[in-house]
This record gives sequence, C-alpha cells and structure tokens, in this order.
Amino acid sequence: MFRRIIKITLVGVATLMTVSAHGQQSRWATKDDATANYMISMERQWAESACKDNGVAEKILADDFQGTSTKGERYTKKEEMQPPSSSNRPHDCKLDDAKVRFFGNEMAIAYGAERRIVPAKGTEETQCQIWTDVWLKRKGKWQIVAAQDSKVECK
Repeated sequence: MFRRIIKITLVGVATLMTVSAHGQQSRWATKDDATANYMISMERQWAESACKDNGVAEKILADDFQGTSTKGERYTKKEEMQPPSSSNRPHDCKLDDAKVRFFGNEMAIAYGAERRIVPAKGTEETQCQIWTDVWLKRKGKWQIVAAQDSKVECK
C-alpha cells in the first residue's frame, strides 16, 4: 500500500513537472503570425501616439497597467493617456522595429525600438528608446499589462 502511494505520488509529480515545463516553453513569432502582427501594429500606433493622440492607449493598455519611463518613473494607464503640452509635443514618432515572443497561449513579450524628434532648448533633438512590453490575453483580449522603456543613443 505504501509503495503504491509513493508510486502514485511520483507519477503525479512527474505529470505536474511535464505540464509546467510545457507551459513554460516559448517561441518567437513568425512573420505570418496574425496575433504577433496585431501586437506589432498596436505597438506602432502606440509609438505614433506620442506625436498625435490616436486613442490606442485606451484600447491596448490594461486597466491595471504599470509602466516604467526612460527616466525611471512609474506611470499608469490614466497617466499615459494624458497628452503632453503642445509646446513639448514631439514629431516624426515612429517604430523602428519590434518582435514578439510567446510564452504559452496567453502571454507574450514584445521587444522594440522607436524614435521621435522633440523640442529641446530652442532646437530639436532625436530621442531613441528601446522597450519591453508584457502582453496578456484576458477574456479573449490581448492587452499590455507592463512596459519598461530605456533611453538609448540613436543609431
């Protein structure tokens, strides 16, 4: 009886480990992956929204979204949706590149780079940043729940 309990326990543990390992497998999105293409399209619109509000933040950011800016400051969805003053509004905002890695069927991480031209002390400068966004699928809808932005030198 005791051996049978140990055997059943070991089989259960092995099954759980296999299921857990399977759930942790990841894959890079292919170019024809519709979900990844949707995410990249939304990332492009979000990058462009720094120049002209297009309402995309309301659509793609989860209500419990938490971001970290290039200055190390945290921000929420509500704060992200506040437009900058017209005197500080950048122009030529664009996504340089983005790629998506899926972790199971309900989580993905998007990695990308973007640039914009911003007013700076009577002149203009190009600002570049790289970022990592965490997407979760909740109730059938993909949303960004976290973002981390880092300022980098433009290439």
